[in-house]
Amino acid sequence: MGGDLRSGVQEIRSRFVVIVMVLLAALRISFIAYAQSTPVQNSVAVKEKESAPAPAPQHDISGLWDPTPPRAGVQAGGPRNMPNDGKPEHELPYTPHGLQVYNSHKPLEGPLAVSAGLDNDPRNTCEPIGFPRMNWHYLLSTQIVQTEGKVLMLYEYDQRWREIVMNQELPKDLLDSERRFFGYSVAKWVDDTTLVVQTVGTMPEDRVWLDATGRPVSDQARVEERFHRVNHDRLELTVTIDDPKMYAKPWMAMNAFTFKLLPSDTRVLEMVCSPLDQENYLKEIGNTVNSPSGK
Repeated sequence: MGGDLRSGVQEIRSRFVVIVMVLLAALRISFIAYAQSTPVQNSVAVKEKESAPAPAPQHDISGLWDPTPPRAGVQAGGPRNMPNDGKPEHELPYTPHGLQVYNSHKPLEGPLAVSAGLDNDPRNTCEPIGFPRMNWHYLLSTQIVQTEGKVLMLYEYDQRWREIVMNQELPKDLLDSERRFFGYSVAKWVDDTTLVVQTVGTMPEDRVWLDATGRPVSDQARVEERFHRVNHDRLELTVTIDDPKMYAKPWMAMNAFTFKLLPSDTRVLEMVCSPLDQENYLKEIGNTVNSPSGK
């Protein structure tokens, strides 16, 4: 009887020891798993924090900016938000005069497109591209430089540039001889990260087009650009056109068009419109189109 009792007690003790060992092992495994998982979670959080762009600096859009995705600024069909693609929602609110001017144009792109050599786009004889067309005709890398009272826009395509003065009044009652291909631009900060630019005084409709599809713009145009720096590495451009001579109401050409900041040591390519190159092109392409044999 006593032996049976001792045997039972030992069995109970053995089971108890096994249970305790199992519990300790489970706790050890849980602790190890927790210890191993915690650094991984922290590592992910650190990486996400490191990859997140820094906040936008105040009153600063300077830097070398490139449209994103790549070549998004090459908008042959017209400005991104209002392309000349025949869709009703993209039909511009022409005035009768604006529609007449549009139909007189012979572009190389869009619904009125003609063959090379038959067009009458001023740009195809290396005339200055004008404003606001520069915002969607081969809009490539753009260097923005800020000085004490000005913002300078240096464009890769055609090596062109603009001067924007800060906190001044727009010119009024300009003479025809005072008009400019890129107009007169003034700007002000409306908040810490948004610069609003107003431009007037551009060239008349017989000197410049709105886009490569032949849509018109006149010397009565007033163009608003909003440059909003979302963060350190991202800039957005919104463009609104108010041209009562050509269009019955203002309309938005670009809405939050995106640029990314490039490294400061990036070298910009040279892209120019050479009259000699253009002449050779017209001889090879234009004359072929216009020749009676078509050869």
